Amino acid sequence: MSPRAVLIGPPGSGKSTVGQLLAERLGVAFRDTDADVERTAGKPVSDVFIEDGEERFRELEADAVRRALAEHDGVLSLGGGAILAEATRELLAGHPVIYLEVGLSNAVQRVGLASARPLLVLNPRSQLKKLMDARRPLYEGLATIVVATDEREPGQIVDEIVEGLKP
Repeated sequence: MSPRAVLIGPPGSGKSTVGQLLAERLGVAFRDTDADVERTAGKPVSDVFIEDGEERFRELEADAVRRALAEHDGVLSLGGGAILAEATRELLAGHPVIYLEVGLSNAVQRVGLASARPLLVLNPRSQLKKLMDARRPLYEGLATIVVATDEREPGQIVDEIVEGLKP
């Protein structure tokens, strides 16, 4: 069993919105590893960060990704930082990985600066820029398809992904 598509990208790139639409278009289920982490932990991701620390969150996240890649045959959305784990990057090899690329201003608009995202608490715009700059080479290196999302409707993005997934 293997996902039809794995979506990666920074916060605000549209992984959840595009992922759900893509799953509908392909007639498959949608799965989000952040939701898997929340189910396992019994609390929101932000609470895991605050109460248990980022290291614990990353452990739960890596396990969620490993399980999802083995069990899920639909569209899979990974948390923005899931690709930081080398083991996760290795597991993604051979899968159709779609990097949803987003510019800083679009990401800020989509995420909102009053967000409950744990890595963006202090000076969210600056933190988001650093995060995006640091992760971009990893996203690009893993991607089999790169789709720009700035100033585009989710349906247009899905159209491009579906076209890119054709053999």
